[in-house]
Amino acid sequence: MDERTVITIGREFGSGGHEIGQKLAERLGIKCYDKELLELAAKESGLCQELFASQDEKPTNSFLYSLVMDTYSLGYSNSYVDMPINHKVFLAQFDAIKKLAQKESCVIVGRCADYALEDDPFAVSVWIKASLDKRVDRIKKMYDLSESKATDLIQKTDKRRASYYNYYSSKKWGEAKSYDLCLDSGELGIDGSIELILKYIELKEKNLAK
Repeated sequence: MDERTVITIGREFGSGGHEIGQKLAERLGIKCYDKELLELAAKESGLCQELFASQDEKPTNSFLYSLVMDTYSLGYSNSYVDMPINHKVFLAQFDAIKKLAQKESCVIVGRCADYALEDDPFAVSVWIKASLDKRVDRIKKMYDLSESKATDLIQKTDKRRASYYNYYSSKKWGEAKSYDLCLDSGELGIDGSIELILKYIELKEKNLAK
């Protein structure tokens, strides 16, 4: 692996993207950032952490909600003044992702990280999908849900993530051309998906070294 490699993971809900990210980071001996990114962005921006949790990968909220939540965001830096709260939170995360990628090798799950790092030569963007049937099976077991409730949760979560990504980025969520590597974890399994990502990184670095 290069002296600095950052892998971003976009994922359909129930495809195992978070687990793949964690295990991939363990294999490489680097950190995986998912919810941890919220704490980091809050610390660096001065915005309170509760704002990040409430806005996490959600599309824009109502103007009234932004006004109410703004009363809790005292202490944010001047660069975020005069913006709706959802924009402040997104930009703080965007800045945190860029700073993180400049400092260390890591895996970042979700949060438009591939968009934030699209010009970073050390970044590899991965999209993980799986068939609805396999995702339903996974979510049923994880959350002890009925098939209909698991299906509903998947559809709502995917819709929310797509709305967030499509609103804040110039790309389309889940569209192959938005990512360096797209894979089906339902066909490859968790471990197989990790092996394919590692192979991609190896081949990319070998090609760049020529």
